[in-house]
Amino acid sequence: MRYLLLACALCLAWLPRFVHAADAAWWNDDWSYRKAITLDTSNKGTSLAQPAGRVPLLIRLHPGNFQFDGVAPNGSDVRFIGSDGKTPLNYQIESFDPVLGVAQIWLDVPDLQANAQQTVWMYYGNGKAPAQSSGAASFDADYALVYHFDDAAGSPPKDATAYSNHAQSGTPRPVDGGIIGKAGRFDGSTVVTLPNSASLNTAAGGSFSFSAWIKLDAVPATPTLLYARRQDGKALLIGLDGGAPFVEVDGAQTQRSSAGEALKAGQWAYIVVTAAQGQVNLYVDGRAYATLAATLPALTSAATVGGDMPSSAAAGSSPAFANFVGQMDELRLSRVARSAALIQADASAQGAESRLIQYGEDEKKSGMGFGYFGIIVKSVTADAWVVIGLLLVMALISWVVMWQRARYVGRVSSANERFLGRFRDLDSNLLGLADKATQSTVQRELGGSSLYRLYEVGAKEVWRRRNGQGRVVIASESIEAIRAVMDSTLVRENQRLSKSMVILTIAISGGPFLGLLGTVVGVMITFAAIAAAGDVNVNAIAPGIAAALLATVAGLFVAIPALFGYNYLLTRNKAVTADMQVFVDEFVTRLAELHRDIDQDTLAGGANSGHAISA
Repeated sequence: MRYLLLACALCLAWLPRFVHAADAAWWNDDWSYRKAITLDTSNKGTSLAQPAGRVPLLIRLHPGNFQFDGVAPNGSDVRFIGSDGKTPLNYQIESFDPVLGVAQIWLDVPDLQANAQQTVWMYYGNGKAPAQSSGAASFDADYALVYHFDDAAGSPPKDATAYSNHAQSGTPRPVDGGIIGKAGRFDGSTVVTLPNSASLNTAAGGSFSFSAWIKLDAVPATPTLLYARRQDGKALLIGLDGGAPFVEVDGAQTQRSSAGEALKAGQWAYIVVTAAQGQVNLYVDGRAYATLAATLPALTSAATVGGDMPSSAAAGSSPAFANFVGQMDELRLSRVARSAALIQADASAQGAESRLIQYGEDEKKSGMGFGYFGIIVKSVTADAWVVIGLLLVMALISWVVMWQRARYVGRVSSANERFLGRFRDLDSNLLGLADKATQSTVQRELGGSSLYRLYEVGAKEVWRRRNGQGRVVIASESIEAIRAVMDSTLVRENQRLSKSMVILTIAISGGPFLGLLGTVVGVMITFAAIAAAGDVNVNAIAPGIAAALLATVAGLFVAIPALFGYNYLLTRNKAVTADMQVFVDEFVTRLAELHRDIDQDTLAGGANSGHAISA
């Protein structure tokens, strides 16, 4: 009892580490659950030296950080609340698939500070809540065009901003495996024509931003265009030359950025171009790549994505460019020059290894968190639950076996002690406990004793050797025969002691292997889901791996008690077996002594036929 109380005290002392009390008031009681999402711009996350301001950040949900339990099938009940616990934030759901366990949501963060941590809350679990997803509200007014490339096959890309700058022509084929959900597949003949919209115009010397994720099928030998806009001999071109990104401005004279390191085929790269105040900057994967001292010309014509206007080469305005061959995702055009901090935040949040966004534990409406163990349990996959269920059944069976075997060997040991006390008092009356007059009383008292059962078998063998006068006559050869009969009974008693012990050995050896099987399968599923979501940061992997390891913990939970119980029972059984072996030797030895004493008495009396033991 003392050790039990100590264990309970330790559990209570550690409980606060596993049960997280909410540190913010519940926003709305109509929502049953919420999840903390931390935006970390410190050195532990994505280190931002300057504030990024208002940023649409990508929230990736997958089985590694969210189980899609209790949420509406289309995500209509999802809400985001600011760090003050009161202010609703705008968001747009790009995709939400609880069956596959994958979702991409664009969260409008009003102010992303530098070198800081701020927590926003994702609420869910209200089946009556209407959908509030809105790209027009999530992207600020300076975003003139945002294409997610998640449109239906055969449909030109649709603009997510309030300007509705939907593509006029060109239908990139939507394909899975984009950097963010689906991507647009450009096959070299696909050129997307943007609308001739005032919101997309650039003034002379004005500001502009272009950003897109691209993945090359192969490094092109011919200069390739990603974005082109031409008018009256002036142009703004963004493309690749020998795989190296470039930006070219045709104003009073043609100016092109210097070439840097070429992109690698088959890898996603984030290309950003900004222009303002006579300077054009080119970024790759959130880092400065090239700078060009140039002023944008006034452009009001339609622009193209993935290639040039068909008439451009014929007009002789510039050398011919090839069309883009590969995948493109998350194309954005802005009417301002986006800051380097915002570009870095976008590259980090949208890339495959994001440390900017960290997902916390899920919490109930009561405000009390599920705790760390709750996160693990919620992340367990169906196949792991099957393995854990089998292990729990195995654990229950092994505990029942240990309890039954412990009770049995305890009863046998106690009865053996009582029997030995009675047997030691017999002295020369070796068969006194087998007397028919007292046999029923003795069996009630000593019937659970394995030694008594050995004694009973030995006594019966002695009684079988009675002569016609009712006296027991034992020949020298009979002693070994009696020993053999008692040894066979000893073997059967050992079998009774070892009954069902094989179940414990199965639990000891099989439990960890079953747990390992569940862990391996769980890890495989976790990595597959993370690969599908395109997010492989530690915050995405950790919950799934921890949940997979729960199967191994369950296997050890089966094996460790079974191991301790097996060793304890084995020691007790060996002690009982040793007592039985000693008793057989003692019984046969005392029987031989009595036989020898009677033999001496017979010789002294002149008898020479047989030897008798008085009952």
